[in-house]
Amino acid sequence: MEQQLFVAGFGGQGVLLIGQLVAKAALHEGYEVSWMPAYGPEMRGGEANCSVVVSDEPIGSPLVTEPPVAIFMNLPSMTKFLPTVTVNGSALYNASLISPVPERGDVKLFGIRCNELAEELGNVKTANMVMLGAYIELTKVVTIDSAMEALSQTFGPKKANLLPINRAAMEKGAEAVKEMLK
Repeated sequence: MEQQLFVAGFGGQGVLLIGQLVAKAALHEGYEVSWMPAYGPEMRGGEANCSVVVSDEPIGSPLVTEPPVAIFMNLPSMTKFLPTVTVNGSALYNASLISPVPERGDVKLFGIRCNELAEELGNVKTANMVMLGAYIELTKVVTIDSAMEALSQTFGPKKANLLPINRAAMEKGAEAVKEMLK
């Protein structure tokens, strides 16, 4: 088994954290992983992306140039990178911020209203966790429990109070994908 993921958006949207948590959760589940971030010199508002490879065998290259699954958190990223998704691949995109949606008939598109779902929970900063939950439900590459363990380790005890809302956000994202797959 090998699962490749490409995540792209603006700096400040939690793009790198999504990739980090997938990698850490997969490591926790016993997989081989690679996580390769890329970002511009600007922190917030600049382009940020990362590649993640999860495998049950040693990974030959951390590069993900033709991802079977991609996550797009903003329109410029989707416009730029949607053409790289493999034929019959899947693209999850933040439907709160992406309009009009770029067309690609040979890729399954999943529009997740990340910002609105996060706002329903009372914290728009969890939009990336909504997307992470959607990705987990779609691919089953890791579990939400493993992602939460990874988030707990990443946050540490000082931010433990934020774990419940982040779990709720992941669950909302997972539910959104379940509805689309019915």
